[in-house]
Amino acid sequence: MLEARGLGYATGGRWLLRGVDLSLAEGEFLAILGPNGSGKTTLLRLLAGELRPTEGEVFLLGRPLEGYSPKELARARAVLSQNRKPSFPFTAYEVAFLGRLPHLWDRREGPRDHAKVGEALERTQALPLRERLFPSLSGGEAMRVEAARLLSQEPRLFLLDEPTNHLDPRYALELLILFRALAYRGGVVAILHDLNLAALFADRVLLLKDGRAIAGGTPQDVLLPGLLEEVYGVPFWRLGDPAGPPLVLPIPKGTARGF
Repeated sequence: MLEARGLGYATGGRWLLRGVDLSLAEGEFLAILGPNGSGKTTLLRLLAGELRPTEGEVFLLGRPLEGYSPKELARARAVLSQNRKPSFPFTAYEVAFLGRLPHLWDRREGPRDHAKVGEALERTQALPLRERLFPSLSGGEAMRVEAARLLSQEPRLFLLDEPTNHLDPRYALELLILFRALAYRGGVVAILHDLNLAALFADRVLLLKDGRAIAGGTPQDVLLPGLLEEVYGVPFWRLGDPAGPPLVLPIPKGTARGF
């Protein structure tokens, strides 16, 4: 449902991303991994249509991304960005309702729109926050409201930039379980810093370093100690059953490997 070919982006005479290919099939969850500054957010913004690629092309549902109108794009994909804490005094409910705007460009809001927002807030356990002012919410609370905004948008594709940021382990797991389920109705691309959450929830991972794709494939094939050390600059242990999701742990250099 989503494909990028030879994707690159340059600004100020410097390439932030270059030569990246990826594909996302219907029903898949793809995790983008890599150290800070590796080009993860730039790649996600290119996939979302927020940036125009310097080279290469993105296809969504078989069509070039640049061929979508703003309304069509807003209905096809939803984006969770890193900068998601507005200062304007919207309530949590009003922020969640923003997800319905792509469906209101040619009609007035109705009972179905409010029902969708209520369902979304309930699914993300944010319904008790509905009357709270959004700027007053904690990072975890705001994240759950933003997730409700994405759900109420009813897109085919979810593009998530660090969705578990500011969440404690319980809510991080619950949120990724939710998006893992939603992937079956379309697809999910998520930037994650936690390698083990990626191993647990992603069908495939894409590993970036210095704006280039280093490896792509299943977590079992990509989350290898040698490859991770090359990308992150620190040794790793890998534990767990070879047939199941790997567990990878960074270790200080010079520490004996293994237990």
